[in-house]
Amino acid sequence: MINPTFSILITTKNRKSDLEFTLVKIQHLLLREDVECIICDDGSTDDTVVFLQSNYPEIRLIENKKSRGLIFSRNRLMSLTNAEFALSIDDDLHFITHNPLGIIEKAFSQNPKIGLFSFRIFWGLEEPKITQCDEVSHRMKSFAGGANVWRMSAWRDVPEYPAWFVFYGEEDFASYQLFKKKWEVYYLPEVLVNHRVSIKDRKKDKDYSLRLRRSLRSGWYLYFLFYPIAKIPRKIAYSIWMQFKLKVFKGDFKALKAIVLSLFDLLFSIPKIIKNANRLSKEEYKTYQKLEETKLYWRQEDK
Repeated sequence: MINPTFSILITTKNRKSDLEFTLVKIQHLLLREDVECIICDDGSTDDTVVFLQSNYPEIRLIENKKSRGLIFSRNRLMSLTNAEFALSIDDDLHFITHNPLGIIEKAFSQNPKIGLFSFRIFWGLEEPKITQCDEVSHRMKSFAGGANVWRMSAWRDVPEYPAWFVFYGEEDFASYQLFKKKWEVYYLPEVLVNHRVSIKDRKKDKDYSLRLRRSLRSGWYLYFLFYPIAKIPRKIAYSIWMQFKLKVFKGDFKALKAIVLSLFDLLFSIPKIIKNANRLSKEEYKTYQKLEETKLYWRQEDK
């Protein structure tokens, strides 16, 4: 296929059953002549590669023989597509909107300054009973990493995702870079997706502490990379205080471990931060802070 209009990009690791479900749900999109699909397997050991090779030979499969992390894998995928628009979706997420590509193409054509759209996301193991909503498209600070579509000309205009973050934070990193280059990030509620995750159960996951550590440190990395220097101390102090107030003081000692390790991560990452810093001016910072907060969760009650 030469220069498809759309590329559907998926990173996966040891979630063959989730991926299989997703591919069945988006099969009608994969059959389109203007669509390509590229999947990056990040060192799976559950026969994901064999499954894809046997059942989806039309999908372009790339492999990290050794796990390199979500962000590294997303960079690989983005570097391989020649499509005009690149949709990044998680392996446990599928579209509920039947014709999302037509909506996406029209939205981009009407808004030449928009570099990326973030989708409306319903989090739950089952699809929502209500799918309609009254929300309208609007500009936001950032976007959802596993439910978005890039205008590839915008992607090529900014630095790639920071692979050294490993997990979390790449969306905000890209959003700051887009903002500096005068590209806009918008919410596109017309495209509804189902992220098949139970938010309540996430705290029970074995990797809860690791996820919290990576989330905290990525936030702190971003302060040092993009915020005016005078704003950083208060932001860091407030972030740590809230973690103690909401988690540690309530007996969540896994959170305490995550905080301490995150501080060490921040210290060791100073050389990379210095190398990649792209600070907002005071005026840019004020303008950015006035943007709408990122919409990551949609509830049926929000109809």
